[in-house]
Amino acid sequence: MPEPFQPFWGTAAPLVRPNIDTDTISPGSRPGGRPASANIADDLFAGWRYDGNGAEVPDFVLNRPAFRDAKILLAGRNFGCGSSRESAVWMLKAWGLRCIVAPSFGDIFYGSCFTNGLLPVRLDEDAVAALATQAEPGAPDALFFVDLASEEIRTPAGATIRIDVPAIRRHALLKGLDEIAQTLERAGDIARFEDGAALRYPWLQAR
Repeated sequence: MPEPFQPFWGTAAPLVRPNIDTDTISPGSRPGGRPASANIADDLFAGWRYDGNGAEVPDFVLNRPAFRDAKILLAGRNFGCGSSRESAVWMLKAWGLRCIVAPSFGDIFYGSCFTNGLLPVRLDEDAVAALATQAEPGAPDALFFVDLASEEIRTPAGATIRIDVPAIRRHALLKGLDEIAQTLERAGDIARFEDGAALRYPWLQAR
């Protein structure tokens, strides 16, 4: 199960491009046909992070010293679209990212984030663009604070932005619950339903 989601300070890496798909986030190999690394974090955005010789591309945001320890990714609309590969979320988490902020997400990717303890936040495009401007200096000059319990992000400029996370998803993240653990929270309700069903519909019960 994921760990309970705790509030944190961190830099926000601006990668505000639309339609970044899961194959780009989690490619099957590195440029030049090089095999994937044993450490999945090393292959995050491999097609953008490395050149054909396997060397880092210095200008790519996650290769820049100010964002190597980023905990937030600022992205464009429809982030995580394309295939349903869950490894995209695993790689983002393995890198150390804890929150993705974008105007919209691929539906399957959005659900996978919550399942794996990664917080996806929807904000409109203008808000994301404004955050990206504030984020540009990187560490140690531009730090953000994310507090899921209070449903807010505090910016380097001192502003507080309210975020809207579905209540059931928020509860699961704060408690560190996967789907099975969420179901077991309702064990008493389930047992009462089953007892009532046995009385109401005895012909349905296994003999």
